[in-house]
Amino acid sequence: MIIIPAIDIIDGKCVRLTKGDYDVKKIYSEDPLEIAKGFEDAGLSRLHLVDLDGAKSKHIVNHKVLENIASHTHLTIDFGGGIKSSSDLSTAFECGADMVTIGSTAVTSPELMTEWIETFGPEKIIFGADVRDGFISVNGWKQDSRLRLMDFLSDYTKKGISKVLCTDINRDGMLGGPAVELYKSILASHPTMHLIASGGVSCANDLTELKAAGLPAAIVGKAFYEGRISLKQLSELNN
Repeated sequence: MIIIPAIDIIDGKCVRLTKGDYDVKKIYSEDPLEIAKGFEDAGLSRLHLVDLDGAKSKHIVNHKVLENIASHTHLTIDFGGGIKSSSDLSTAFECGADMVTIGSTAVTSPELMTEWIETFGPEKIIFGADVRDGFISVNGWKQDSRLRLMDFLSDYTKKGISKVLCTDINRDGMLGGPAVELYKSILASHPTMHLIASGGVSCANDLTELKAAGLPAAIVGKAFYEGRISLKQLSELNN
């Protein structure tokens, strides 16, 4: 299982929210690059970088942070947050993103999402399925759609998408454990999917459980920043 540490950005700083609530914010570092270098030095190769200002503003805001990390590390970066236009997408790739995570646009503009898949290739796009109570949420988790998760996944896997980052919003930042049963049900329906678990990881045992459930990748955020999982543990679990 690949361990993917997360860096969430507001005002150029490394922060974490709780359940996506911008009013419940904690700053962990003024220097995201320093955090990213720490992940790289520990032997991790991936990074999930989220522009929370972008998600809220509906256009990329913190592209300079992406550019700085991409130019000073060898991490494979997937970038998300605020990608609403082809211009945003081009900016992300020009600033060093290896992949982009697209969520809201896939819901609100399926024709544009399809165009991006055809133009850039499905291997460059991670489908961001942000879920609350079985339904997809959009726009920085501030709005719930009427789209059911499983229908949403089926539609886009038919279009060639194989990488899916699924976040259980109710668990995000809560350190209460990941949505293992949800992920199992997704993999049962889509056994070849590269499913990335996100939200709720609280300790190394949670990651072991996700690995045992067959998850090919998992994102770790608050558990690391709160000292519940060490860099050494992340490195040992990453394979």
